[in-house]
Order: sequence, then structure tokens, then C-alpha cells
Amino acid sequence: MYKRPKDCDTCDYKDKCDYKDQDYYKEEDYKEKDDHKKKDDHKKKHDHKHKHPDCSTQTHVHEFAGSTQLAGKILHNHRFAGVTSEMIPYEDTHVHAILVNTDFFFNHFHEVGIRTGPPIFIEGEKHVHYVEGETTINFKHDHDFEFTTFIQDPLTPDPIKK
Repeated sequence: MYKRPKDCDTCDYKDKCDYKDQDYYKEEDYKEKDDHKKKDDHKKKHDHKHKHPDCSTQTHVHEFAGSTQLAGKILHNHRFAGVTSEMIPYEDTHVHAILVNTDFFFNHFHEVGIRTGPPIFIEGEKHVHYVEGETTINFKHDHDFEFTTFIQDPLTPDPIKK
């Protein structure tokens, strides 16, 4: 028998976890397809209760898309898009890491590697992050960029309204 994840014992939310007294079982303990579903449902419910920086389950990420400013001997820009890292605790809030390549122009590209700023709250817990910096140097130039991430999990209603 597998015991529940240790994050139930170590995180600040351990007393709030509705599933802390339940265990995970080995695959062979489940003989019917419905039992597998029950195990998966338990894990989903457990993970949902622990979306915070103290646990090992996923917190949240943001999509982003942007374009660099014009630069280079032949003026041009680059585009990039992706998904941030999960949240990284920072002071009393959080930031995210971004590492992505730009598109190609005239046989070269650049890397965008940076941490976002802290959250800018839109409504309740929904927020974006401001990002500004410069790309790596390639083909004897770099590019400046400035953008905001998209709102995290945009289709899910915000459970906390401020």
C-alpha cells in the first residue's frame, strides 16, 4: 500500500486537507476499471487542495507571447511564446521563470531567460506578471522586450473575490 504524499504532513494546509487520512494503493489492488477511476479522482481532489508553494504538487503557470523591439544592423524583431515555470516564492508573494527561444530571422535567434515581476492582481486571485529585459546576444546584437503574462487559468472561476 502506498501512503498519501508527504506534502499532507509538511505543508501549512495539512489540517485543511479532506483527504489526509486516505491512502494510495498499488495498481494490482484495483481489479475493476471503476476502482482505477476512484484512485485517480482521489489524487485529483488531493492535488486540488494543495495548490500552494509549500507542497510538491503543481501550483499555477501563465501563458505568454511577445515580440522584441527592433534591433540589429538590418533592423528586425523576433517573436516568442510559451508557458512560465510554476510559481517561485519571492518575499511575501511569488514570481515565475521564463526560458524560451525566439523565432528565426536571417539565420539566427535569441533566448529569452528572465524572472517575471510579482503578481499584478486583476480581480480576486486572478493576476498577470509584468516582464521586461533583453535577449541573449547573437549575430552581434540583442533585443529589448516588454510584456505581461496572460491571466493564469482563465476559464476557471476565481474562488476568492477581493
